[in-house]
Amino acid sequence: MRNPFRYFNSSPEVIRLVVMMYIRYPLSLRQVEDILFERGIDICHETIRFWWNRFGPMFANEIRKHRIQTRSYSQWRWHLDEVFVRINGETHYLWRAVDHEGEVLEVFATKRRDRKAALKFLKRMMKRYGRPVRS
Repeated sequence: MRNPFRYFNSSPEVIRLVVMMYIRYPLSLRQVEDILFERGIDICHETIRFWWNRFGPMFANEIRKHRIQTRSYSQWRWHLDEVFVRINGETHYLWRAVDHEGEVLEVFATKRRDRKAALKFLKRMMKRYGRPVRS
């Protein structure tokens, strides 16, 4: 696998630190820039934004994989969430399967409001992807 950090002048450790600081804590890009400057790392806030856009999804995937590997499925929960959306001026019902961490797992849209059918569909999709079906 290729090294995603190969063309960057900063070390992978610094890039990971900067992106994780921005994601993990409620800080703005300029606040992260100031914190790093106090520690002797001179990086522009636009560089932080670029790194976040480039490496943020990769770090998020790593965190998700780690959570899935260490997760006990007895504690894993999901619930059915209903949202009203307008598509071409018409009201539709958007049903979402959301896990206990707030991540959207599956989506189902209908014109008519039928909770039972949506739950049946989402349970079937959860089985297909190997996720526990208890809600």
